[in-house]
Amino acid sequence: QVELVESGGGSVEAGGSLSLSCAASGDISRYHCMVWFRQSSGREREAVAATQTGSGKTWYSAYVKGRFTSSLDNAKNQLYLQMNDLKPEDTALYYCAATRVCAVGRVDLDFITRGLGTQVTVAS
Repeated sequence: QVELVESGGGSVEAGGSLSLSCAASGDISRYHCMVWFRQSSGREREAVAATQTGSGKTWYSAYVKGRFTSSLDNAKNQLYLQMNDLKPEDTALYYCAATRVCAVGRVDLDFITRGLGTQVTVAS
């Protein structure tokens, strides 16, 4: 089982930027999709970006489209999430996961594997 470890979280003011990384211990190209999820207390889990590993095609949830950019480096087995123009409602635990289906939004996706996450806090 490939292990995923996220990094790059922290605290920023509204309007700021953060760059998250997801390092995999093995070959992530074996998975159909790599997804960035976020979860905060009182809210449903949300898939904010999903990248198909074979094509590199990425989908974004409506809440982050235009502000977040996900990228995949298959050679390094790394997934990235560049987050710009952050808003207080972006505050959440962000984690990456491998899934069999690419989908975004408040969807019920089964994980093949997932990381523990990195906390992002955006102050108003």
